[in-house]
Amino acid sequence: MSTNIKPIQNQAHLERQARIDLAACHRIAARFELHEAIDNHMTLLVPGCTDRFYLAPFGMHWSEIRANDFCEVDLTGRLVAGKGPIEPTALYIHAPVHRLAPRARCVLHTHMPFTTALAMLEQPALRMAVQSGVMFHEDIAFVDYNGLAYDQSEGERLAQALGNKSVLLMRNHGVLVIGNTVPNAFEQLYYLERAAQAQILAMSTGKPLHDIPDDVVRATVRQFSEGAEVGGVDRADLHFAALKRMLDRTEPDYAT
Repeated sequence: MSTNIKPIQNQAHLERQARIDLAACHRIAARFELHEAIDNHMTLLVPGCTDRFYLAPFGMHWSEIRANDFCEVDLTGRLVAGKGPIEPTALYIHAPVHRLAPRARCVLHTHMPFTTALAMLEQPALRMAVQSGVMFHEDIAFVDYNGLAYDQSEGERLAQALGNKSVLLMRNHGVLVIGNTVPNAFEQLYYLERAAQAQILAMSTGKPLHDIPDDVVRATVRQFSEGAEVGGVDRADLHFAALKRMLDRTEPDYAT
Protein backbone atom coordinates (compact mmCIF):
# COMPACT_ATOMS: atom_id res chain seq x y z
CA MET A 1 0.00 0.00 0.00
CA SER A 2 2.77 2.44 0.90
CA THR A 3 4.33 2.07 -2.55
CA ASN A 4 1.19 3.57 -4.09
CA ILE A 5 0.72 6.37 -1.55
CA LYS A 6 4.15 7.96 -2.04
CA PRO A 7 3.76 8.77 -5.78
CA ILE A 8 0.29 10.21 -5.13
CA GLN A 9 1.65 12.37 -2.33
CA ASN A 10 4.56 13.49 -4.52
CA GLN A 11 2.22 14.42 -7.36
CA ALA A 12 -0.01 16.40 -5.01
CA HIS A 13 3.05 18.24 -3.68
CA LEU A 14 4.28 19.06 -7.18
CA GLU A 15 0.87 20.37 -8.22
CA ARG A 16 0.62 22.48 -5.08
CA GLN A 17 4.05 24.00 -5.60
CA ALA A 18 3.26 24.69 -9.25
CA ARG A 19 0.11 26.57 -8.25
CA ILE A 20 2.03 28.58 -5.64
CA ASP A 21 4.73 29.53 -8.12
CA LEU A 22 2.22 30.60 -10.75
CA ALA A 23 0.28 32.65 -8.20
CA ALA A 24 3.53 34.30 -7.11
CA CYS A 25 4.34 35.05 -10.75
CA HIS A 26 1.04 36.91 -11.16
CA ARG A 27 1.51 38.88 -7.91
CA ILE A 28 5.10 39.87 -8.69
CA ALA A 29 4.20 40.90 -12.23
CA ALA A 30 1.41 43.10 -10.86
CA ARG A 31 3.77 44.65 -8.33
CA PHE A 32 6.26 45.48 -11.08
CA GLU A 33 3.42 46.80 -13.29
CA LEU A 34 3.99 44.26 -16.03
CA HIS A 35 0.24 43.67 -16.37
CA GLU A 36 -2.64 45.49 -18.03
CA ALA A 37 -5.89 45.64 -16.02
CA ILE A 38 -7.47 42.16 -15.88
CA ASP A 39 -6.12 41.24 -19.31
CA ASN A 40 -2.99 39.27 -20.25
CA HIS A 41 -2.42 35.68 -19.25
CA MET A 42 0.09 33.42 -17.53
CA THR A 43 -0.22 29.66 -17.82
CA LEU A 44 1.67 26.58 -16.67
CA LEU A 45 1.31 22.94 -17.64
CA VAL A 46 0.09 20.76 -14.79
CA PRO A 47 3.12 18.79 -13.48
CA GLY A 48 3.48 15.51 -15.30
CA CYS A 49 1.03 16.55 -18.03
CA THR A 50 1.37 17.87 -21.57
CA ASP A 51 -2.33 18.37 -22.26
CA ARG A 52 -3.60 20.42 -19.28
CA PHE A 53 -2.58 23.80 -17.94
CA TYR A 54 -3.36 26.14 -15.07
CA LEU A 55 -5.14 29.39 -15.98
CA ALA A 56 -6.58 32.11 -13.75
CA PRO A 57 -10.34 32.67 -14.14
CA PHE A 58 -10.98 35.77 -16.21
CA GLY A 59 -11.97 38.81 -14.18
CA MET A 60 -9.39 38.46 -11.44
CA HIS A 61 -6.71 41.12 -11.03
CA TRP A 62 -3.21 39.68 -10.90
CA SER A 63 -2.67 41.31 -7.50
CA GLU A 64 -5.39 39.12 -5.91
CA ILE A 65 -4.70 35.73 -7.46
CA ARG A 66 -4.08 32.84 -5.06
CA ALA A 67 -2.81 29.32 -5.62
CA ASN A 68 -6.28 27.81 -5.21
CA ASP A 69 -7.86 30.11 -7.78
CA PHE A 70 -6.48 28.46 -10.90
CA CYS A 71 -8.60 26.44 -13.25
CA GLU A 72 -7.26 23.39 -15.03
CA VAL A 73 -7.98 23.61 -18.75
CA ASP A 74 -7.16 21.08 -21.45
CA LEU A 75 -5.80 21.99 -24.88
CA THR A 76 -9.28 21.95 -26.41
CA GLY A 77 -10.53 24.53 -23.91
CA ARG A 78 -12.47 22.12 -21.74
CA LEU A 79 -12.59 23.06 -18.06
CA VAL A 80 -11.13 20.04 -16.23
CA ALA A 81 -11.12 21.46 -12.70
CA GLY A 82 -11.92 24.72 -10.94
CA LYS A 83 -14.49 27.34 -11.85
CA GLY A 84 -14.69 30.69 -13.55
CA PRO A 85 -14.87 31.96 -17.14
CA ILE A 86 -12.14 31.12 -19.63
CA GLU A 87 -11.23 34.18 -21.69
CA PRO A 88 -11.06 33.25 -25.42
CA THR A 89 -7.72 34.90 -26.24
CA ALA A 90 -6.12 33.17 -23.26
CA LEU A 91 -7.21 29.82 -24.67
CA TYR A 92 -6.37 30.56 -28.29
CA ILE A 93 -2.94 31.99 -27.54
CA HIS A 94 -1.75 29.65 -24.83
CA ALA A 95 -3.13 26.24 -25.82
CA PRO A 96 -1.41 26.14 -29.24
CA VAL A 97 1.88 27.40 -27.79
CA HIS A 98 1.81 24.73 -25.07
CA ARG A 99 0.98 22.14 -27.73
CA LEU A 100 3.47 23.15 -30.42
CA ALA A 101 6.46 24.42 -28.43
CA PRO A 102 7.92 21.56 -26.34
CA ARG A 103 9.89 23.96 -24.08
CA ALA A 104 6.79 25.99 -23.29
CA ARG A 105 5.75 24.49 -19.98
CA CYS A 106 5.23 28.05 -18.75
CA VAL A 107 3.81 30.71 -21.11
CA LEU A 108 3.66 34.36 -20.07
CA HIS A 109 1.82 36.90 -22.24
CA THR A 110 1.86 40.54 -21.16
CA HIS A 111 1.46 44.06 -22.48
CA MET A 112 4.25 45.32 -20.22
CA PRO A 113 4.89 48.95 -21.11
CA PHE A 114 8.47 49.27 -22.30
CA THR A 115 8.55 46.03 -24.28
CA THR A 116 5.20 46.94 -25.83
CA ALA A 117 6.59 50.39 -26.70
CA LEU A 118 9.48 48.64 -28.42
CA ALA A 119 6.98 46.50 -30.35
CA MET A 120 5.33 49.66 -31.67
CA LEU A 121 8.47 50.90 -33.43
CA GLU A 122 8.99 50.48 -37.16
CA GLN A 123 12.26 48.74 -36.27
CA PRO A 124 11.37 46.95 -33.02
CA ALA A 125 14.61 45.04 -32.50
CA LEU A 126 16.12 44.93 -29.02
CA ARG A 127 19.52 46.47 -29.60
CA MET A 128 22.65 44.91 -28.15
CA ALA A 129 23.38 48.17 -26.33
CA VAL A 130 22.94 47.16 -22.69
CA GLN A 131 24.14 44.13 -20.74
CA SER A 132 20.64 42.85 -19.92
CA GLY A 133 19.78 42.94 -23.60
CA VAL A 134 22.63 40.55 -24.40
CA MET A 135 20.70 37.86 -22.52
CA PHE A 136 18.32 37.80 -25.50
CA HIS A 137 20.88 37.67 -28.30
CA GLU A 138 19.37 35.68 -31.18
CA ASP A 139 16.54 34.52 -28.90
CA ILE A 140 13.73 36.89 -29.99
CA ALA A 141 11.24 36.14 -32.77
CA PHE A 142 8.87 38.70 -34.28
CA VAL A 143 5.32 38.48 -35.56
CA ASP A 144 3.03 41.07 -37.15
CA TYR A 145 -0.24 42.06 -35.55
CA ASN A 146 -3.31 40.28 -36.90
CA GLY A 147 -6.13 41.34 -34.58
CA LEU A 148 -7.50 39.53 -31.54
CA ALA A 149 -6.74 35.84 -31.07
CA TYR A 150 -10.27 34.53 -31.42
CA ASP A 151 -9.53 31.19 -33.07
CA GLN A 152 -7.07 28.32 -32.87
CA SER A 153 -5.33 29.28 -36.11
CA GLU A 154 -4.13 32.59 -34.67
CA GLY A 155 -2.49 30.84 -31.73
CA GLU A 156 -0.88 28.38 -34.13
CA ARG A 157 0.44 31.32 -36.18
CA LEU A 158 2.04 32.75 -33.04
CA ALA A 159 3.53 29.39 -32.04
CA GLN A 160 5.00 28.92 -35.52
CA ALA A 161 6.46 32.43 -35.45
CA LEU A 162 8.04 31.70 -32.05
CA GLY A 163 9.88 28.70 -33.49
CA ASN A 164 12.83 27.72 -31.29
CA LYS A 165 13.10 31.12 -29.57
CA SER A 166 12.15 31.96 -25.99
CA VAL A 167 10.61 35.37 -26.74
CA LEU A 168 8.00 36.39 -29.30
CA LEU A 169 7.76 40.14 -29.77
CA MET A 170 4.20 40.70 -30.96
CA ARG A 171 4.26 43.87 -33.04
CA ASN A 172 1.68 46.52 -32.05
CA HIS A 173 0.56 44.22 -29.22
CA GLY A 174 2.94 42.98 -26.53
CA VAL A 175 5.14 40.00 -25.85
CA LEU A 176 5.02 36.27 -25.20
CA VAL A 177 7.77 34.54 -23.21
CA ILE A 178 8.17 30.83 -22.61
CA GLY A 179 10.20 28.77 -20.17
CA ASN A 180 10.46 25.24 -18.82
CA THR A 181 9.68 26.50 -15.29
CA VAL A 182 7.94 29.51 -13.78
CA PRO A 183 11.20 30.97 -12.41
CA ASN A 184 12.91 30.54 -15.78
CA ALA A 185 10.07 32.20 -17.71
CA PHE A 186 9.72 35.05 -15.21
CA GLU A 187 13.47 35.70 -15.32
CA GLN A 188 13.14 36.18 -19.07
CA LEU A 189 10.12 38.43 -18.70
CA TYR A 190 11.70 40.62 -16.03
CA TYR A 191 15.04 41.19 -17.75
CA LEU A 192 13.40 41.71 -21.15
CA GLU A 193 11.36 44.57 -19.72
CA ARG A 194 14.42 46.05 -18.02
CA ALA A 195 16.41 45.91 -21.26
CA ALA A 196 13.53 47.45 -23.23
CA GLN A 197 13.16 50.16 -20.59
CA ALA A 198 16.83 51.07 -20.82
CA GLN A 199 16.67 51.17 -24.62
CA ILE A 200 13.50 53.31 -24.74
CA LEU A 201 14.98 55.74 -22.20
CA ALA A 202 18.24 55.97 -24.14
CA MET A 203 16.36 56.50 -27.42
CA SER A 204 14.30 59.27 -25.81
CA THR A 205 17.44 61.41 -25.56
CA GLY A 206 17.55 61.61 -29.34
CA LYS A 207 21.20 60.59 -29.31
CA PRO A 208 22.53 57.53 -31.19
CA LEU A 209 22.80 54.26 -29.26
CA HIS A 210 26.26 52.75 -28.83
CA ASP A 211 25.95 49.06 -29.63
CA ILE A 212 28.23 46.52 -27.98
CA PRO A 213 30.70 45.07 -30.51
CA ASP A 214 29.55 41.72 -31.88
CA ASP A 215 32.56 39.78 -30.60
CA VAL A 216 31.96 41.11 -27.08
CA VAL A 217 28.25 40.23 -27.36
CA ARG A 218 29.06 36.63 -28.26
CA ALA A 219 31.65 36.36 -25.49
CA THR A 220 29.14 37.73 -22.99
CA VAL A 221 26.51 35.22 -24.13
CA ARG A 222 29.00 32.46 -23.28
CA GLN A 223 29.64 34.08 -19.90
CA PHE A 224 25.92 34.15 -19.17
CA SER A 225 25.73 30.45 -19.96
CA GLU A 226 28.79 29.57 -17.88
CA GLY A 227 27.52 31.61 -14.93
CA ALA A 228 23.93 30.34 -15.02
CA GLU A 229 24.35 28.74 -11.58
CA VAL A 230 25.67 30.15 -8.32
CA GLY A 231 26.48 27.66 -5.58
CA GLY A 232 24.97 24.92 -7.72
CA VAL A 233 21.59 26.69 -7.95
CA ASP A 234 20.15 28.30 -11.07
CA ARG A 235 20.17 32.11 -10.91
CA ALA A 236 16.52 32.21 -12.00
CA ASP A 237 15.54 29.97 -9.09
CA LEU A 238 17.50 32.15 -6.65
CA HIS A 239 15.88 35.31 -8.01
CA PHE A 240 12.37 33.86 -7.90
CA ALA A 241 12.87 32.51 -4.36
CA ALA A 242 13.89 36.01 -3.22
CA LEU A 243 10.79 37.49 -4.84
CA LYS A 244 8.59 34.89 -3.13
CA ARG A 245 10.14 35.83 0.22
CA MET A 246 9.15 39.41 -0.51
CA LEU A 247 5.58 38.24 -1.04
CA ASP A 248 5.73 36.10 2.11
CA ARG A 249 6.42 39.26 4.12
CA THR A 250 3.77 41.47 2.57
CA GLU A 251 1.00 39.39 0.95
CA PRO A 252 1.37 35.77 2.03
CA ASP A 253 -2.17 34.87 0.96
CA TYR A 254 -0.84 34.27 -2.59
CA ALA A 255 0.15 30.76 -1.45
CA THR A 256 -3.32 29.83 -0.13
